[in-house]
Amino acid sequence: MAMNRARWQARLDELRAAHHVPGASLAVLVDGQIHELASGVLHRGTGAEVTTDSVFLTGSVAKVYTATLVMRLVDEGRLELDTPVVEVLPEFATPDPEATKTITIRQLLSHTGGVTNDFTYDSGRGDDCVAKYVEAARGVALDCPPGTAMSYGSLGYVVLARVVEVLTGLTWDQALKDLLFTPLGLEHSMTLPEEALRFRVAMSHLGTPGQDPDPAPAWDLMPRSAGPYGRVIVSAGDAVRFARMHLEGGLGVMSAEAVAAMQRREVDVPDKWTVSADGWGLGWTLYDWDGVPGFGHDGAAIGQYAFLRVVPHTGVAVALLTNGGGARPLYADLFRELLGELAGVRMPDAFGPPAEPPVVDLDPVLGTYRREGVMLTVSRRDDGRAVLRYEFVDGMAHFSPPADLELEPVMENVFAASGAGHAFSEEYMPVVFTTLPEGSRVCYVGMRATPKVA
Repeated sequence: MAMNRARWQARLDELRAAHHVPGASLAVLVDGQIHELASGVLHRGTGAEVTTDSVFLTGSVAKVYTATLVMRLVDEGRLELDTPVVEVLPEFATPDPEATKTITIRQLLSHTGGVTNDFTYDSGRGDDCVAKYVEAARGVALDCPPGTAMSYGSLGYVVLARVVEVLTGLTWDQALKDLLFTPLGLEHSMTLPEEALRFRVAMSHLGTPGQDPDPAPAWDLMPRSAGPYGRVIVSAGDAVRFARMHLEGGLGVMSAEAVAAMQRREVDVPDKWTVSADGWGLGWTLYDWDGVPGFGHDGAAIGQYAFLRVVPHTGVAVALLTNGGGARPLYADLFRELLGELAGVRMPDAFGPPAEPPVVDLDPVLGTYRREGVMLTVSRRDDGRAVLRYEFVDGMAHFSPPADLELEPVMENVFAASGAGHAFSEEYMPVVFTTLPEGSRVCYVGMRATPKVA
């Protein structure tokens, strides 16, 4: 179906304003054509307008770029997916020596290696920042035993970036340029702030839900070592051009086999609501829209939010980049309409408790859960309802104050947390409890498995 640009421009403007998003850029690939739209301002302080060539921080969408780099090396026969990481990187380690020996490249790509997510470590601005991060990560505990469960793990993507560096002799940043950006003609894609400043750059905005947010104190608070999991800076059009390569058999940059392998299911996910994931491939989030398969990824970068969705059988790809406010509700409203019309996809309704919540036994879920960077405490109030306290600790301690969230049962072991704020969810944040195959209990918030410690 052809895209009515004027109608979708008006809809983007309308929804962006309604959800207090300062600025947004949208790109849509349909019928082989890429349509680029822009709305609002890059910076509420200066009033600079968003244009289609503006660039945004895309947060965790960076993981798919890193995964693509790794798969290029697999394609070239320089790396095998089931090789233990220590065979390529002898300096890689975890506090569990036996687990360290078994973690593979495939497990890090599919978030099944057990490594944690919120180990934020500033290893400096030098070209050795990735190597230094991997060294520092040796003391970081695993979230779960390798190969037992999916647990979203950014740490693993810095390790993968170091694998790329060792095998190519380039920094991760340069490898992305040489192996992906340049051959694909992605002229508005980069990784470093000093490169971004050549372009119109979106400023991060922070604020109270339901109000217009204000410019953040800094454009990006993440260290350079966060790049492989959290900092690729792109225009919406370039995000869709990158997705097109994955839609169209690699476009000479990768083999069709490698592209297909990335989209093949590696693991199911216990939390099917946070990012609407049905499973995970090698880098890609996998979706099941009422039987219609798709792939993509979400990203958040302290005030900026990115959403990439691809519907392979229709050749449709959509990227939405935003700089604050109610980005997730904007994405949900806009993509439900866009993907419905252009790709015949019915996206799931917003997550939340049923009108008649079930009665569940809280005793198994009460207690303290802890992983690197985060502590969760589930307790019972005097009125019998469950409350989750979410606290950033360790290197994440300065990110934000503790949040107390009320848990409403959705089904046994699945709860809807209210009060999380629009950065996390449309209205309710999913909290999922499960028992791993070896018997330990974990709590999933934001796709991350946090082990029960007390």
